[in-house]
Amino acid sequence: MEYAKLGPTGLDVSSLCLGCMGFGEPDRGADSWTLGEEDSREVIRAAVEAGINFFDTANVYSDGGSEEIVGRALREYANRDEVVIATKVFGPLRPGPNSGGLSRKTILTEVEHSLRRLGLDHVDLYQIHRWDPATPIEETLAALDSLVTSGKVRYLGASSMYAWQFAKALSTADAHGLTRFVSMQDHYNLLNREEEREMLPLCADQGIGVIPWSPLARGRLARPGDATTSRSGDDVFGDSLYEGTEEADRRVVAAVREVAEEVGVPMSAVSLAWLLRNPVVVAPIVGVTKPGHLRDALTALDVRLTDEQVERLEAPYVPHRVAGFE
Repeated sequence: MEYAKLGPTGLDVSSLCLGCMGFGEPDRGADSWTLGEEDSREVIRAAVEAGINFFDTANVYSDGGSEEIVGRALREYANRDEVVIATKVFGPLRPGPNSGGLSRKTILTEVEHSLRRLGLDHVDLYQIHRWDPATPIEETLAALDSLVTSGKVRYLGASSMYAWQFAKALSTADAHGLTRFVSMQDHYNLLNREEEREMLPLCADQGIGVIPWSPLARGRLARPGDATTSRSGDDVFGDSLYEGTEEADRRVVAAVREVAEEVGVPMSAVSLAWLLRNPVVVAPIVGVTKPGHLRDALTALDVRLTDEQVERLEAPYVPHRVAGFE
């Protein structure tokens, strides 16, 4: 396993982050394709044994079930002092006017619920899951800063917003002497490269570590274009991310398959290796629902793509609509 600093911090994280959205009982939450606890623990244990120390979940995944499973598994399989546990706040978990968003009340309430579910006294990386237009960013940042000061949170991260919003958050934190975001978790992969226009240059300029979500485009970049899975048939949000560009996307997937056959590695390894070439990318967040998925992802760490191969992977791309945080 390789490790890198998370943005401007001294925190060492593995070059692959295990995404934990797929962990949770199928009858709990919005997704029917998630793994129950026994199968989830098998994946988490394999990740720890492979050297992965970075785990990303959220309060809304499986209605809190993901945090519960991740917390129990890591207490058994990992050294708490070495693992980096990240979770998120924004989405509502219950009915009511203060159940979601980024108000001071919601943030201070939800961090306590997340800590309880995880079985922890602190979270290493606490991320805002989306931008909240209904709450002043000053209020959100002050609440988050208080969590860092109290020791309940070590670092702050953000996810999925326009570059101008992220720039505003960073400048507001600086102006008020508040804790800055150190990471950006955004939608970035070979099928959607719109972040290259503004967000990635902003992160490079500000020293922010990028940890892309959906690096395999919900599996589209890990299998031939005509293959399907249980998740691909029940992922309305995922389908919405790639509507209207199916023909161009198929050409990208075909290029990935061609390069993978040349190199002799799984398609997912090529897709992840392409991301890891970008110096601003610290650790793609890889969702794993089978042990084989993890083995394939780990292969990416040994893949070195040539400039000619990268050109072939990128050539079919066409502009996509901004998707993932409207």
